[in-house]
Amino acid sequence: MTDHARPIVVRRAAAHGKPHGNHSWKIAYADFMTAMMAFFLVLWLLSTSTPKDLVQVAEYFRTPLKVAIAGGQKVSESPSVIPGGGIDPASKDGETRRMREDDPQSLQKRRDQLETERLRALKQRLEQLIENNPVLRQFRPQLLLDITSEGLRIQILDTQNRPMFRTGKAVVEPYMRDILREIGPVLNEMPNKVSLSGHTDSSNYMNGERTYSNWELSADRANASRQELIAGGMQEGKVLRVLGLAATMPLDKNDSLAPVNRRISIVVLNQRAQARFEAENASAADVAVRAKAGESAQALQQGMEEATGAAAPQARQ
Repeated sequence: MTDHARPIVVRRAAAHGKPHGNHSWKIAYADFMTAMMAFFLVLWLLSTSTPKDLVQVAEYFRTPLKVAIAGGQKVSESPSVIPGGGIDPASKDGETRRMREDDPQSLQKRRDQLETERLRALKQRLEQLIENNPVLRQFRPQLLLDITSEGLRIQILDTQNRPMFRTGKAVVEPYMRDILREIGPVLNEMPNKVSLSGHTDSSNYMNGERTYSNWELSADRANASRQELIAGGMQEGKVLRVLGLAATMPLDKNDSLAPVNRRISIVVLNQRAQARFEAENASAADVAVRAKAGESAQALQQGMEEATGAAAPQARQ
């Protein structure tokens, strides 16, 4: 029976060969390309953002959630490189405790530093505008930008071959009008007020009127510049004061007749300077109101005395 048994046949499924190589790298490559696309998208957004937007974005990420909701000292205003640092953060040496117990002068100093950074960002924005604008680029030598104790100062200078105004008048030349109208909208990017001042050289322009001097001329030119800034898009309420300084503050102190002494100065005031000017004006207004009230009281008292004096003889009659 064993000799006639059928042989046992074992059939096995043929093993399929694996494809050449490992394709798991494709997933990592796809993740890498997605990350690179997001990275270049962030770079593109940063390149198209204004300095003001960049400052706001940086401030958003640097402000703790608790401070953003409940208010308080911001991280960017802290002088410490590592906020919360110090010998003992729980003691007076620590930044956390010091921020709560800081004196008003230190707080004001940090606010001034933050505002100076914003003014510098506005300065860079104007410099970028000048370089990118074909109209302003050709007048770059006549534009001076610097940071002073009062704020960001923009000076537009006169030259011998390219005057800003007609000789002895406050009529704005066309190229000066273009400069002012291009600068005007940019000044709206900060809430700070603006001060305008006109300057002349020491030449006297009479124009047939003895009462019209460089004082009136510089003031009229400053006011004409104000009108062009507003016509270009600057908010009218941003102007805090308009001054005419004649030839009292020459840019070239060695030559009082130099053309660069004829200029218009636009100052984007910092909060300290703005508060000082507003306080001075308020003080002067208070004095005037008190003086007027005193005159009215004196006149009323005098009238009562006259009425009493006139009524006395009638009573005796």
